Amino acid sequence: MKGFLSYLILWCLNKESLNGAELAEELEKRKGSKPSPGTIYPALKELLEKGLVSRDKSKKYSLTKKGEKELKSACNCFCRAFYDMHEMANCCKGKC
Repeated sequence: MKGFLSYLILWCLNKESLNGAELAEELEKRKGSKPSPGTIYPALKELLEKGLVSRDKSKKYSLTKKGEKELKSACNCFCRAFYDMHEMANCCKGKC
């Protein structure tokens, strides 16, 4: 999950502002198990330091303008790399 963690965090925050616990729950829906605080918070700290997310007084994280641009760029890269995702999904049906 580490390779996609920052991307998934940005993706989730693109929809709505979330605190760390809410973000973990959202990631659990995608991954099948809840990531630990030791996984989530270091990634959030790095995204904060890079200026890609901000945190308000209620500790909810949201995307910055820079984060929105980064997410768009990451989405473009992801789509180019996995343009044949439907074919890949058909290959592993029932194996995941």
